[in-house]
Amino acid sequence: MNYYGTKELASAFRTVRQNTIQIAEDIPEDQYGFQAAPGVRTVAQILVHIGLMPRLSMQLGKTQSLPRDFDFGKMFAEVAAEEAKARTKAQIIEFLRTSGEEYASWIESLTEDFLSQVFTFPPGAEPPTRVRFEMILSAKEHEMHHRAQLMIIERMLGITPHLTRRNQERMAAMQRSAQPAKA
Repeated sequence: MNYYGTKELASAFRTVRQNTIQIAEDIPEDQYGFQAAPGVRTVAQILVHIGLMPRLSMQLGKTQSLPRDFDFGKMFAEVAAEEAKARTKAQIIEFLRTSGEEYASWIESLTEDFLSQVFTFPPGAEPPTRVRFEMILSAKEHEMHHRAQLMIIERMLGITPHLTRRNQERMAAMQRSAQPAKA
């Protein structure tokens, strides 16, 4: 039984990406260079990193396995170089929008057979194989990991994250509706 197919996976990814975009919009552009600790990505670099990862997932999706000599170091250097490029807040948000929709649309184009295929990594990788569904799902999980970092950064910058604000608004509305009406 499979209750979670490509339509649901694409929808879930779009929801995650929209929440990431909301965070990108909430953080002022003059804080995009903020770095929570030495040696970690800036806000801008985290957002670009998030935008790049689905592309990697799509590239891997086009092959059955990685060659034994696949150069992960080269791949990570290319990602780091892309993260380091100067971009405005508007450019980063547009990149998040377009890369997210490109990935979600690609997911919707996949078949159940494709999702069930096993992908093989080069020797020494952990795990050595993965079902494609899990690999595609991991892009969403990866984004949520980095989005959590951004939510902590928002707190460090004095910004209440949008999901917290929404929850606070719901709780306040529930409390108001539970109070007896004044005559």
